[in-house]
Amino acid sequence: MIHDILDLHTHTIMSGHAYNTMQEMIRSASEKGVQLLGITEHAPRIPGACHPFYFINFKVVPREQFGVKLMLGCELNIIDYEGHIDLEPRYLAGLDYGIASIHEPCYDSGTVAQNTAAYLGAMKHPAVHIIGHPDDGRFPIDYETLVCAAKEHHVLLEVNSSSLHPECHRLNARKNYITMLELCRKHKVSIIMDSDAHADADVGNHTRARALLEEIGFPEELVVNTSIEKAAEYIPYLNKPLYLGGQAHD
Repeated sequence: MIHDILDLHTHTIMSGHAYNTMQEMIRSASEKGVQLLGITEHAPRIPGACHPFYFINFKVVPREQFGVKLMLGCELNIIDYEGHIDLEPRYLAGLDYGIASIHEPCYDSGTVAQNTAAYLGAMKHPAVHIIGHPDDGRFPIDYETLVCAAKEHHVLLEVNSSSLHPECHRLNARKNYITMLELCRKHKVSIIMDSDAHADADVGNHTRARALLEEIGFPEELVVNTSIEKAAEYIPYLNKPLYLGGQAHD
């Protein structure tokens, strides 16, 4: 069984369509044994998301609460086929890390080549460390190109447990993840499991993602959730002394 200690894709009420506060999410992480929690509010192009000013004041938030180490980032929207994202540099500078995702309200699906190019363009941005839920069949992509580019640009590909929920609107996520994961195995590309929690009950809930990885026998050494050190190879902010030393638990 793959054990994990971190969840780096979650949302609070500041995202506009989530249901708990930051403190409630951190407390839930503590109760569940999550050692490192990342909160990544939606960037401004998502309807109801917070104002960009939200992302410039993270200095006031303690990075350890209720015994949980905390990182504060943003789920950035990929907005065109060149991979541009929707937060200006002055706001990106305040992030601990960034996830770049395609969301229907912010992006018009193109051809396979165009959608793939959008992800590749985002990967080149220094503020992007994770590609969020690259699984939605409504935005078809070339997975081998995606996986090879993730290796080249040293970016993590996410296996999003929420995408695998039976009521999720994303199309063919399970099938697409199997394709992606087999290519990650082939090319030795690391992935991260994330909950994409929009409520405290889902913090650290990687049940569906973990089950899929175990079903196909995906190698644990390519899953960064098992230690903060592994994640720190991809997210420079984690190399700060506060974060180093977290190990997987049973």
